[in-house]
Amino acid sequence: MSEGFSRRRFLGGLGTAAGASALALGAPEAQAIGLERPKEEPPKPPLQTATVPFDSAHQAGIATPAQANLWLVAFNVKKDVDRDRLQNLMRVWTDDARRMTAGKPTRTDLEPELMGAPANLTITVGYGENFFKIIDKEDEKPEWLGDLPKYVNDELRPEWNGGDLCLQICADDPVMVSHAARMMIRNAAPYLDVHWVQAGFQHANGSQQEGETPRNLFGQKDGTVNPRTREEFDKQVWIDSGPDWLRGGTAMVVRRIEMDIPGWDVLDRESRTVITGRDIGTGAPIGGKDEFETVDLSKTDEYGLPLTDPNSHVALSMPPKENPNQRILRRVYNYDLPPEPNGRFETNTGLVFICFQKDPLEQFNPIQERLSKNDRLNQWIFHIGSAVFVMPRGTSEEEYWAQDLLEA
Repeated sequence: MSEGFSRRRFLGGLGTAAGASALALGAPEAQAIGLERPKEEPPKPPLQTATVPFDSAHQAGIATPAQANLWLVAFNVKKDVDRDRLQNLMRVWTDDARRMTAGKPTRTDLEPELMGAPANLTITVGYGENFFKIIDKEDEKPEWLGDLPKYVNDELRPEWNGGDLCLQICADDPVMVSHAARMMIRNAAPYLDVHWVQAGFQHANGSQQEGETPRNLFGQKDGTVNPRTREEFDKQVWIDSGPDWLRGGTAMVVRRIEMDIPGWDVLDRESRTVITGRDIGTGAPIGGKDEFETVDLSKTDEYGLPLTDPNSHVALSMPPKENPNQRILRRVYNYDLPPEPNGRFETNTGLVFICFQKDPLEQFNPIQERLSKNDRLNQWIFHIGSAVFVMPRGTSEEEYWAQDLLEA
């Protein structure tokens, strides 16, 4: 037998013996003498531990960067449900929302495994006009809370209008949104009926740079002129007067907007630019350098005509110089439902347009009045749903939603 072969057999035998010794010693002892490396836990996926604080001066889900997935659920209060029962529901709902947004199952969750990745879950509550009648607190209802004025191009459908309460449920994981919505709806069943559900989506988490303006399904950047600083939020979004339950809250307007995608597909990019008033690629106003630049209607071309069409969408959306407070916080989601299985391709595409402001009659309403009358985009969009809700202030760790309203 050669020396090399004997050496190989010897080393192989030593390896086997070492392995056997490690087994005999057990894992901890083997690690201690360096015969076995400790196994490292794999890093957790980024959304598995991503949470948004529930308790704060303002409810989460408003100033929070928009997550990828939305369920917006409107409810109507069942007959004979009074303030005491709604108070009990708010206690349960708040506890459920506080737990789930922290990545914990609710007290009655039979599928706690689905709570493994909170994925920036937020759950935000709002109240409609009729809620205040039911709790016998009409004197506390904000003056602006109610149906918006009818606009000339409205094609509203009853199934997408109104509601006594609403929940906005958002996360970067659609499974998380679905499960959280199911838990909240199930616990509301003794008190509320679901009126409508609007599901929506944005770009997936990580597919865009942080702070980048999302695009809608027309390809437009949507939300460029949103407030970004604390001062702008205080000025445009957070209510700073009225009863305690309201200060730190805001007003939510929901508009369901159907989009004519086949009609839009006929247009070339130049036509789309004129209609929207922005460069489709950069989002900048025509003649501008970036998307955050204000539209300047005084800029003219070589023929003395305005670079930006005064009736373009962006021109009419901008606040006039004499009333710079006509600004809102847009939190817009796309919807795109599959065509019916009838052999034809008919789109059911649009926007769940959500915006927040101090007073919708002073902020959203004048903007929408201008748009409804003259917006060039109106040929391709149709407003089919409308609702307004008041969002109470945020909570401390010991409070439930609107506690000071319901207990006063």
